[in-house]
Parts: sequence; structure tokens; C-alpha cells
Amino acid sequence: MTLGMTVLALVLAYLLGSVPGGLVLGRLAGVNLRSVGSGNAGATNAVRARGPAFGIMVFLFDAAKGVVAVLVLPLLAGGVVWLPVACAGAVIVGHVFPIWFGFRGGKGFATALGTILALAPLGLAPVAGVWIVLLLLTGYVSAATLAATLAWPVFVACMGALEHPALLWFAIALAVFLFYTHRENLRRLARGEEYRFRKVWLPGYVRR
Repeated sequence: MTLGMTVLALVLAYLLGSVPGGLVLGRLAGVNLRSVGSGNAGATNAVRARGPAFGIMVFLFDAAKGVVAVLVLPLLAGGVVWLPVACAGAVIVGHVFPIWFGFRGGKGFATALGTILALAPLGLAPVAGVWIVLLLLTGYVSAATLAATLAWPVFVACMGALEHPALLWFAIALAVFLFYTHRENLRRLARGEEYRFRKVWLPGYVRR
């Protein structure tokens, strides 16, 4: 019974992740994120398509999936201690490879933040802090995201990795996975072709 409910929780986490906020909210708003900007279903492209308010809604939608997957779905299987971490991985994979949308979703950062908030709330502050600082210094959302992704396993290791081995392995795997989902961004950064949010880039603002 426990095994069956564990599998059910993981499947539901993946299916939940397979509902990308950018595509669902975009349809309601009459915009197809696949046909604008970078063509990605995430919050960054949502900002380009419809402005900050729409981008924030997409971000919160995708982050909420991570929270629900970690805090609610593991209850189906009772006390399986590693299940919240496994559901966190499943919901992120579902977001990036959604079964409902041809396995083409977002890049996973917003949903990952939701899982971090649910798994280790104290970890959200350093991760978000690194993201904000790098965004202000560089103007590159992708660079800020990847730096924040690296901050997460560092935080877990510093807070006591031996006490939370599953969480540490999840943090490391998440960093590797998000670098993979941002591989095109890395190529554009290397070529100097990555999109830069100049409105939030402090050096650019100072020069003006």
C-alpha cells in the first residue's frame, strides 16, 4: 500500500509540474509564449511578452507547484522520509518536460524555488539574495539564476550535509539539471548575445 501511494505521489508531482504557468496563464491572457520573445514558457519570457505583472503571476504559479508537490503530495504515503525530496525532483522535471505540452516547458527555476521554500525555508534567503545581487550587477537573468542555483547546494552543505544527505544530493542534482536547461543561455552569454534587462542593471543605469 505504501509503495503504491509513493508511486502515486511521484506521478502526481510530475503531472502537476506538467502544467506550466506561462502556457496556461498565457492562453487565458490570449498570448502564446511559444511565439514571442525567446519562445520559452517561463516567467522571464512572460515579462517580455506582457510586462512585469504577468511575469510575476507566471512565476508565482510555477513556484506554487513546487510548494504543493513537497508539502501536500507526500502526505499520501505517510512517513516516507525521502518522498518530499523525490516529489521536488518530479515536479521540476514535469515543469521542464510537461506531458501536456509536448515535453517542452520552462527551465525550472521558479518551480525549484518553490521546492526550496518548502524543503528548507531558510535556504530561500541566500538563494534569492544571490539571484537579486547578480541580476542587479549584470542585468542577465540567466547568469543570476545559475549563480543562485550554485548557492543552494553550498547552503545545504554549510547547514549540515551529513544530517540532510538526501537534500544535499537533490541540491547538487538540481544545480546540474538547471545548468542543462540553461545551456542555450550559456552559449549566448559566451557569444555576448544574451538578452540583458537594462532596466534593472545598475551599471547600465549609472552610465545613463
